[in-house]
Amino acid sequence: MFSLKKLAGVAAIATAGLVLAACSGPTADNSKSNSPSSATAAAPNAGGPLKVAVVTHGSAGDAFWNVVKNGAEQAGKDLNVGVDYFSDGDPGNQARLIDNAVAQKVGGLVVSMANPQALQTSIQNAVKAGIPVITINSGEDFSAQFGAIAHVGQSEGLAGQGAGQRLKAAGKTKLLCVIHEAGNIGQNQRCDGAKQAFGDVTTLQVDISNPTDAQARIRGALQSDPSIDAVLALNSQVAARAVAAAKEAGSKAQVATFDLNADVVAAIKDGSILFAVDQQQYEQGYLPIVFLKLYKENGNTIGGGKPVQTGPGFVDKTNIDTIAPYAQRGTR
Repeated sequence: MFSLKKLAGVAAIATAGLVLAACSGPTADNSKSNSPSSATAAAPNAGGPLKVAVVTHGSAGDAFWNVVKNGAEQAGKDLNVGVDYFSDGDPGNQARLIDNAVAQKVGGLVVSMANPQALQTSIQNAVKAGIPVITINSGEDFSAQFGAIAHVGQSEGLAGQGAGQRLKAAGKTKLLCVIHEAGNIGQNQRCDGAKQAFGDVTTLQVDISNPTDAQARIRGALQSDPSIDAVLALNSQVAARAVAAAKEAGSKAQVATFDLNADVVAAIKDGSILFAVDQQQYEQGYLPIVFLKLYKENGNTIGGGKPVQTGPGFVDKTNIDTIAPYAQRGTR
């Protein structure tokens, strides 16, 4: 068995945000995530006495969620824990994935809650079945209420405030905040936080599954209101579309974004994106596996009822050269 002394050492390093992959690091996994039907038949992977299911709302192949997956799978390898990763953007399907994991009697469950109400019954049923649950990324306000032992992520309202403060300090006066997933409470919290710190903020709803239309909608908003001098994207893929839309509109609006990918790294370097709000999602995959291992083998809890914060951090021209290699290998 993985010794508690060794585990405590890994946990201390991981909590400090310093645990990464081996020298080569994991590469982004673009394979399709399991569908609800395949999840029913899937048995947890071998790899140790503890079996954990990670069920997120991210789409298969999404750059952000690939990094979460990399973190969870690397933690499984490091700690000898069996980790199965599933994802589905439809809240009903995500709930069924959780139900499937409960039926398989997994030893631990990690869940992102973009739509908490849709997942409440499934998560509470897992807790009733004696399965420890850790929530990640979104749904922080409902985590303890649903019975989770911890939440790992960034407080979205505070992150939005930080972005708004930075844009205001950059001399911007009117902000367009682009929401790309209807019903995702975290995205509304980001824009609300930005408004608190910045002041004059207009929100725009687009659909991330239709990037061409999203770009057209951003372009239209900039053309109809030339006073907009900043755009805050809530996703790295939307950020690239916002940069293109500003160019098409002949707008001088400067783009900032949440989250990193290769395009955002390049855009920060060339100045077309001012900064990225980095929630260090690799930790959102890695740390819950550490915490579940400690909980199951040593009765440890983390956070004292408060969320374990992985962000916000900010990536701009001052630190992009340090962060870029990590983003390239799939750990930032």
